[in-house]
Amino acid sequence: MTDQHAPFEAPRYGTAFETLAIHAGQEPDAATGAVVPPIHQVSTFKQDGVGGLRGGYEYSRSANPTRTALEENLAALEGGRRGLAFASGLAAEDCLLRTVLSPGDHVVIPNDAYGGTFRLFAKVAVKWGVKFSVADTSDPAAVRAALTDRTKVVWVETPSNPLLGITDIAALSGIAYGTEALLVVDNTFASPYLQQPLALGADVVVHSTTKYMGGHSDVVGGALVVNDEALAEELAFHQNAMGAIAGPFDSWLVLRGIKTLAVRMDRHSANAARIAEMLSSHPRVSKVHYPGLPGHPGHEVAAKQMRDFGGMVSFQVADGEEAAVAVCDRAKLFTLGESLGGVESLIEHPGRMTHASAAGSALEVPADLVRLSVGIESVDDLLADLRQALG
Repeated sequence: MTDQHAPFEAPRYGTAFETLAIHAGQEPDAATGAVVPPIHQVSTFKQDGVGGLRGGYEYSRSANPTRTALEENLAALEGGRRGLAFASGLAAEDCLLRTVLSPGDHVVIPNDAYGGTFRLFAKVAVKWGVKFSVADTSDPAAVRAALTDRTKVVWVETPSNPLLGITDIAALSGIAYGTEALLVVDNTFASPYLQQPLALGADVVVHSTTKYMGGHSDVVGGALVVNDEALAEELAFHQNAMGAIAGPFDSWLVLRGIKTLAVRMDRHSANAARIAEMLSSHPRVSKVHYPGLPGHPGHEVAAKQMRDFGGMVSFQVADGEEAAVAVCDRAKLFTLGESLGGVESLIEHPGRMTHASAAGSALEVPADLVRLSVGIESVDDLLADLRQALG
């Protein structure tokens, strides 16, 4: 683990998150004065003589001005020195793994991880000779016990997907410090508005920008943010060499979404808290997973390292798997669909949908689990829909 956790030095337009979200990396266009950065929908750039790159741009796989704007914005929001934007969250993860791992290296992953992340390790990375083990990352002692002399990455999701587990980032940073392991935090569920892992000691932040960053269910993207310049250069080399970059229009859409991230996350969090409270007292619900509830095992840690508790809620249905599926089917305002983080509310059955790839493994999710991505609609309408869906 590196010790390069110096905070981002904010430029002239201020340090408040809401201000950075709107302005960082997004100066008015020099040519026209347009206040929104243009979409540079271009593959190649005219050179001013052989090797004379104008602004450093030659080919859009290597760099594109619209993607540059997004990458600078991402770095500012996470308090990092360098951001990199990718075609998807899994493309970002793949680039990171192939940059920092070699055959024989070992990774510790959570026992409650996104199904796509688990699939990447279990079905893809193992073919390169990478080994992994599963640990309860909410228990620092369990993570310490899982480390080997070949551990190069400790992977964390907090809050986790789909059980909303909470990991103490600072505690794991202390465990990783002095070893060769990088602490990687998937910050997708929280967003940088609610949580900033680099400031807590993480080495790398991962995002699916498809989710809260984009916020409107109209773009697929991913990101990495780091503080270590040497690691940033290695990641940028692999980003270019492997080519799974965010296109200019996708970059523009994520930038557009980020401008309202703060106000959206406030509403997502407020709505989710009301819904979690209602579900906690519903007779057909056996358990609610939401870190904002005082009874959640990670509540105190979440309150310490997060601004608020986010818009994701999971719950278990008392009558079992088929009853949980029926709740998903009966929902009307909550749309049955995968993904999360959009302005509209979504409902899904993780065991049969987003986490089907984890079936039969240590990461298998409860069959009676329902996951909600709580949107920004009227919370009273959302509560009414869930009550009728539960019956």
